[in-house]
Amino acid sequence: MIIRIFLGFAAVLLVSCSWFGMKKSKDTENAEANQAPKLVGRIASIPADKKFALIQSYEAWKVETGTILTTRGSDERTANLRVTGESMGQFAAADIQSGAVEIGDAVYSRHVPKPTTTPAPIPETTETTAHPTNP
Repeated sequence: MIIRIFLGFAAVLLVSCSWFGMKKSKDTENAEANQAPKLVGRIASIPADKKFALIQSYEAWKVETGTILTTRGSDERTANLRVTGESMGQFAAADIQSGAVEIGDAVYSRHVPKPTTTPAPIPETTETTAHPTNP
């Protein structure tokens, strides 16, 4: 009889512990949100040399220098752009890394935040120092 009560209590305890793990943590939700591509603008112009493009942003430009952006055209064309860091108002420049772009192509960013750097912990030493004893 006591064993049945103990087993029943253990089963309820295990099930209730799993209920607490059912919610997604905020870190997991943020990680998923950070990986979804976000529409940040469109190709506004491409100079004749076709080595870079001007992007017209749809909101305040918060893309870091060196970030890789992707474009998508109406005929399934894609390209990769690298943000140069030059911007003026709602326009920003990006070097064309690969693919072909045309005016009006959608520009997407997949924001991956930089990892925070924390100082390495200082290892504790286990050295023991000899204490002189008085005779």
